[in-house]
Amino acid sequence: MKADLHVHSKFSNRPSQWILQKIGCPESFTEPLELYRIAQAKGMTAVTITDHNTISGALEIAHLPNTFIGEEVTTYFPEDGCKIHVLVYSIDERQHEAIQKARENIFDLIGYLRSEKIFHAVAHPLYAINDRLTTDHFEKLLLLFKYIEINGARNEIQNQVLECIASRLNPAVMERLEEKHGIRPAFDLPWEKVFTGGSDDHSSLNIARTWTEVPGASDAGSFLREVQAGKGTVGGVSSTPLTMAHNLYGIAYQFYKHRFHFERQVHRDQLLQFLERVLQRSEGARPGDWSPRLRFLPRYGRVFKRSGNDKKPSAAAALWQESHRLISNIPALKRIADSREAEGASHEEAWFDFVNRVSNNVLAQFSRRVLDQIAGADFFDVFSSIGSAGTLYTLLAPYFVSFSLFTKDIQIAREVKARFKLEENAGGGDGADTMVLAHFTDTLYQINGVALTILQQAQLAAETGRRLTVITCHDGHHESRTGVLNFKPVGVYQLPEYPEIKLYFPPFLDMLRYCFEKGFTHILSATPGPIGLAALAVARILNLPISATYHTALPQYARHITGDAFLEDIMWKFVLWYYQQMDTVYVPSRATGDELVRKGIAAEKIQTYTRGVDIEHFHPSRFSEDFERRYGLRDRIRLLYVGRVSKEKDLDLLVRVFKRLNRTIQNLSLVVVGDGPYLNEMKAELEGMPAVFTGYLSGAELAAAYASCHIFAFPSTTDTFGNVVLEAQASGLPAIVTDAGGPQENVIDRKTGFIVKADDEQAFYQAARKLLQDPDRRKTMAEAARKAMEYRSFRKAFEMTWDLYRGIRGQTADGIVLPEAV
Repeated sequence: MKADLHVHSKFSNRPSQWILQKIGCPESFTEPLELYRIAQAKGMTAVTITDHNTISGALEIAHLPNTFIGEEVTTYFPEDGCKIHVLVYSIDERQHEAIQKARENIFDLIGYLRSEKIFHAVAHPLYAINDRLTTDHFEKLLLLFKYIEINGARNEIQNQVLECIASRLNPAVMERLEEKHGIRPAFDLPWEKVFTGGSDDHSSLNIARTWTEVPGASDAGSFLREVQAGKGTVGGVSSTPLTMAHNLYGIAYQFYKHRFHFERQVHRDQLLQFLERVLQRSEGARPGDWSPRLRFLPRYGRVFKRSGNDKKPSAAAALWQESHRLISNIPALKRIADSREAEGASHEEAWFDFVNRVSNNVLAQFSRRVLDQIAGADFFDVFSSIGSAGTLYTLLAPYFVSFSLFTKDIQIAREVKARFKLEENAGGGDGADTMVLAHFTDTLYQINGVALTILQQAQLAAETGRRLTVITCHDGHHESRTGVLNFKPVGVYQLPEYPEIKLYFPPFLDMLRYCFEKGFTHILSATPGPIGLAALAVARILNLPISATYHTALPQYARHITGDAFLEDIMWKFVLWYYQQMDTVYVPSRATGDELVRKGIAAEKIQTYTRGVDIEHFHPSRFSEDFERRYGLRDRIRLLYVGRVSKEKDLDLLVRVFKRLNRTIQNLSLVVVGDGPYLNEMKAELEGMPAVFTGYLSGAELAAAYASCHIFAFPSTTDTFGNVVLEAQASGLPAIVTDAGGPQENVIDRKTGFIVKADDEQAFYQAARKLLQDPDRRKTMAEAARKAMEYRSFRKAFEMTWDLYRGIRGQTADGIVLPEAV
């Protein structure tokens, strides 16, 4: 015989999930007779119902063959109110009433159940029902219960940990627990545990997903006796966040279907047909040949009205329209709506795919609208659009809840593993002492030092066995790189004033699912843009620590690009809000950290990390005669700039300085390596002068460009670090930088270069003139620059940075050593 020993009917009417509480929805809508029929159809030969603190559902089917009365009893540890669920079986109404009186205290409840010889098991013992469960509570449960449930609604890791611990308990371990907690087990052989299995279904979608089986049992009575004797086996599968979310959607759909009485309208609309197939266990229903128009919709038309004066659809209307479009245009979804295809567990994937596609498309529409309104300074419309987009949040809330709860489940399982000293792979998953880092960035495929650094980190992490994955979002085709995952964007937005800069809208649910399944223990964000916002949301939902690197002075960029101080102020407010959400903010220079503290970021959050340079690649030996010939630079003194060719790099100052130098110093050339929006204007400013524009260079060509020049000029005041300054010095070039931003901390003033006052043309001119006119000083500084960089190799910097990341992960735990444990 087989029975699902944990299943709920409509009499479980007090929802525990806030999303169901918010809409006033009960926890289940399954009729007891329907539950009985579904269980039998799925091969269950004995049936019970275990509603929360009631036996009303079980009583409705008590007259049917091979049934027995069950109940899921809520009880509490008296010392701290930690909530525990206990499953009881084969009770009568008198016992139910007595159980209700005893259940406020778990010790009173257990005492009564033992006195009445009532078969009972602890349900999902690693699930923190009210967030108070600790490893100490779990140890007490081992002393109080002989029977432990393998719960079909929980994750596989939890169930595996339970089985692993139970298989390694012995008298010595139980004696230590008894002495520690002062609880004496009231049953024989307390180290021998017996497992039961149940689905914990609330929606009718997963009845009999997990069950208990007894060979040879002939009726419900013998079935229960054999289970108590330890002769039962647990079958079925565990759940994932997709399973739980699917259940929540199913309950909500059944609630609205019941509330608005549209059962007769289901087959008049293809979307409702799809919802009925995927979110309702409705055996025997058949598609009807009805009109595709929903007659009941005009009654609720206000939900789908267009919003604002622009006649654009509201979020609800956009979701409705996009849902219909997808089901009509995607064959797999249309087949589900038209037939019974995709039954069982595949419903979870079908529903995830549907919600993911709808939310991605609608999110892209609303994000573009908001950015257009910001660009046009339509701030009142911005607030309206953001407010209406709350509908999209409501649509996705079941997934947010599910991934969050399952993450907590895994964290508790890891804590228990650590307490019981299980080996690293016992029970699946990764150990609590292993950092698994997800590094979110939107600059990976741009041409800058940040992108280069992140790519080098990914490569070194792979070489040294560190678990680092770089997560980005970009269109186009890119070569596959170790440790890098690129998500295809669901939308792209080009800034009107800066068309070469694009904002990519990430597929958030895909990112969330990926991060959960990969078991990341820490999130690192390299951007406050759309990818960074996704990183923050992932960290909050998965309850992970999140830190961020501040490497781009976005407010200053906004001022340079638009010339608008108001937009710079707005950008500062956003940037400060974002970085205030972080546990730690890593800055590449003290100057950058000091600026953030002055702006309002808590000083204790700021940590300076070391950036390195590839000292083998960037080396004076990379000098190239071919580079000289190609650009006509032989016998000329070369002043070099490498980087983005844009106004925020203060290149207009460099143009003025070069013009002055060119009038007094013979055989001088300016070499500009890079590309950007200021390139054509800069060329025009220097037309007819000895200025060379190479365009973007990389690899050996870039190394040759550095090593084949004499002085590096970097006038920028908006850089938080200035990776090119390190590359130039490693190549044997003294550097001239300003005293604003991070690059100044990469130069030893008057030894490896000059640090001059920001935005001071005369100071920059004088420093360049000194180096150009004094070859001996230039040579001495070049040698000192190279020597200084030899202490800043990229590998050394990576090791120091990784240790910095690990610093917030430190944790210790007292342990209980089980047999065969490491």
